[in-house]
Amino acid sequence: MNELTSNQKHSFSLTPQSLDEALRFAEVLAQSSIVPKDFQGNPGNILVAVQWGMELGLQPMQAMQSIAVINGRPALWGDAVIALVRSSPACEYIYETDDGHTATIRVKRRGEEEQVRTFSMDDAKAAGLAGKTGPWTQYPKRMRQMRARAFALRDVFPDVLRGMPIAEEVQDIPTEKDMGRAKTTEQAVAALPHYPAEGLEENLGKWRDMIEAGRATPERIISTLESKYVVSDEQRKAINDLAAEQMEASV
Repeated sequence: MNELTSNQKHSFSLTPQSLDEALRFAEVLAQSSIVPKDFQGNPGNILVAVQWGMELGLQPMQAMQSIAVINGRPALWGDAVIALVRSSPACEYIYETDDGHTATIRVKRRGEEEQVRTFSMDDAKAAGLAGKTGPWTQYPKRMRQMRARAFALRDVFPDVLRGMPIAEEVQDIPTEKDMGRAKTTEQAVAALPHYPAEGLEENLGKWRDMIEAGRATPERIISTLESKYVVSDEQRKAINDLAAEQMEASV
């Protein structure tokens, strides 16, 4: 039998190898209809999830299924939490039980004493969760289990979870009340400096190369500039014209 080539020995991977690859990867997935709805049309959230997944040892597609961005915070779903901990050599065992009122979890880290955490319906009532519309009404046993699990695994295996919060917990945290913007949009824009003309002249060539290579678009370049500067109509036109130049060159 012929030996496998080096390409055949290695399985195909979508793991980005650079920031540029990660950005393009995120943009492609954001347009897909099979990624979780929270990530559709949101490449920024995808980029955050993939980066956190790398920290936790998850492949990009695993990360998108296991990580949710809730109230602006990345968090791990409970089943992903227990999977990560059980796959760690630091974990000796995890046992979960529920008597209909209290969820109990017993965990042991190698070389340490067993730890026990519980979460009861009394705890749920004290936290204002019992009877809350949604999972706490429909699946109280499951929610008790997730809370006890979160307490135990975050306490005993913080190094494995890298400090990631648990999604089921974060969902129950009330969102902060919007107190309004400190400044109006006009005031905020007025506080930004105008983008210097010499900066445009210096960067046009670099931006042209990036657009030709498919690593940027005029819209992304303008959006990046406008996060720091006031961009004039003439400057926007000059940047947008770069794409038109590319189209003419390719005809």
